[in-house]
Amino acid sequence: MALSTANVQTESGSKYLQQLCKHWSHKMVTEFDPRQGRVDFPSGAQLFLEADEGVLRLKLEAPDDSLERMEGVVADHLKRFAFREELTFDWAKAA
Repeated sequence: MALSTANVQTESGSKYLQQLCKHWSHKMVTEFDPRQGRVDFPSGAQLFLEADEGVLRLKLEAPDDSLERMEGVVADHLKRFAFREELTFDWAKAA
């Protein structure tokens, strides 16, 4: 499994965390509260979210061959929820 993280600057991190987890809870296993969440994807990938003041922290674990695709899936979904602001995703791969 490969690991990638991103810190997304937003004042609405808790809102987006909950929206994303609720959205995916219809098809995937999710756990969340206003401050943190987890999404288990059918592929075995996992997304961990943490909302703090001014930032939404993302940690994505996925098979090596699908990490970049999963980064795009997560970013695209969050951008749809945050259509009123421009979110920036600077994914950093763990060594």
